[in-house]
Amino acid sequence: MTQTQDRPVIAIDTLLDPDSVMIDHATADNALLLKNFPKGYTLGGIHAPHISMLQRYVYVDQLDNLYAAVDKVFAEEDVASWKLKAFKYYYIPAGPIGLGGIVIEPTPQLLSLQQKLIDAETPFFAPSGTTAAFKTTPEDPTIVAGLTEYVQDFVPQHSGVHFLPHVTIGVGTTDYLDKLLAQPFAPFTFSPVGASVYHLGNYGTAMVKLHSISVKH
Repeated sequence: MTQTQDRPVIAIDTLLDPDSVMIDHATADNALLLKNFPKGYTLGGIHAPHISMLQRYVYVDQLDNLYAAVDKVFAEEDVASWKLKAFKYYYIPAGPIGLGGIVIEPTPQLLSLQQKLIDAETPFFAPSGTTAAFKTTPEDPTIVAGLTEYVQDFVPQHSGVHFLPHVTIGVGTTDYLDKLLAQPFAPFTFSPVGASVYHLGNYGTAMVKLHSISVKH
């Protein structure tokens, strides 16, 4: 955690937890990426497959208030009934490597939920943070360049019309990822099964679950 005006700040991700259909696809792709780039990370455990709805810096002393606010948002949603469509791969380049993901069609429901979460969390957000706001491990102690700015600018650069819902599948070389994107993608549908707030780790991974959000089933 970092300090902003003498108040601890943490980087968080309010996210949707996907069902086994998406998890199976994502973990299979992750296994292939690890063969290509063994220094990447394994999905599962401390790197939970997820759909990021909103990444932000927030003040640690406001986390409980934030949890209550997002609980109210999800109490009015029926996310488990949604049918979402995965339709292509993409990646974010970082030099010779890239962070790959499965892209999901943005629906009016996803966009509406994101805006409600933005409104709910805004009273608690911190305007900036450093690498210290992220969760690190002894095996992966250094936060990748550009991540602090990505979270700081998530709203508005990755929200609203710029929102690209996806499930990250891992790290690979750009050569491999270019070949992956060139292959035909077989679209599939899946549903969210839950929602959570996580402490963000390196590459924007969901590393530590801070709060489980009850959703209708």
